[in-house]
Amino acid sequence: MKMNTDRFNLTVDEYLVETNVLFYLNDAVTQLLEHKEEYTQFGVARYFAEYFTSVKNGNHVLFREFSYIKATSHNRESFIHIFWKCFRQIGKNGDLLAMAEYSSLLQLLCPDFPTEMVQNAARIVLIEDATDCLMSFSDFIYSFQIQFYFEEFVESVSVIYQDLLSGKSPNTVIVPTSTSVEQLSSAANEEPDAQGGVDSSIFCECIEGLCERFKHRFPSSVAIKEILESSQRVSFYGFLMALAKHEGVNQDIGALPNKPDLLIDPEMDQELERLIAQVAISPTSNNSSSSAAGQKETSKKASPRKSLHQRKRIEMESDGSTEETDSSEN
Repeated sequence: MKMNTDRFNLTVDEYLVETNVLFYLNDAVTQLLEHKEEYTQFGVARYFAEYFTSVKNGNHVLFREFSYIKATSHNRESFIHIFWKCFRQIGKNGDLLAMAEYSSLLQLLCPDFPTEMVQNAARIVLIEDATDCLMSFSDFIYSFQIQFYFEEFVESVSVIYQDLLSGKSPNTVIVPTSTSVEQLSSAANEEPDAQGGVDSSIFCECIEGLCERFKHRFPSSVAIKEILESSQRVSFYGFLMALAKHEGVNQDIGALPNKPDLLIDPEMDQELERLIAQVAISPTSNNSSSSAAGQKETSKKASPRKSLHQRKRIEMESDGSTEETDSSEN
């Protein structure tokens, strides 16, 4: 979790708001009460220590409900990072996947992850409503990052863009509802003049006005100006694609490496090699005894946040299973 370097100058209330401590504390207590019999036998202090350690490390969002993973900026950043960790092998292999397949991968990590969010990310890549087309992992994940991390900003910019297309006054900024956003997203794909875009300078002024009173996360004004000053006219999805490709925006979020390093993760590769080596030298006959021993050890000393410890292993196995498949095919 990234911390503000000026946090010691914040008041108590400002610090609590910035770090979302109360949100996580409330969730920790809720989880404890829901699984009271399981957790209390290990000690409440240990449970809270492991919960907040998982929050700090970013493992806390695995297999949680969508409302939880989108609740804070840290949760969103952590989920994007875990998605990259789990499935970067797809990009390393050069595989192209359809929108529905990326949706299935996301739902492996968050069972109720909405398909609509994935569709919107796919539209950024494809610049049109052709969600059955194949996409590379790198194109999809950077577009998904913009759509997911800046969801509220993207929705508001969509409203501004549609207002400008329809000839309304650029001085009026509408705060969208979920219904209006869905209608405007559909209109953006059907609008015949949408491909021509809107005047970049006017669009930039409207976005700057939005950001001045926006309560949610949004890209830096420097990046927005840099993108919109590079051309006289811009389309909605062209603007979002430019944000997705902007290294400064990506670095500000902090979830993904820059594109040249997207498929490079020496630490993960070493861990995979170690796991594969263990599988190669382990006799098959030991599987059952190892499993029994593992079950015995688990019942003897289980963790109050057992899933938190298992999550890192699942990330490894996700990459490892793909690696093994590739080796067998070769």
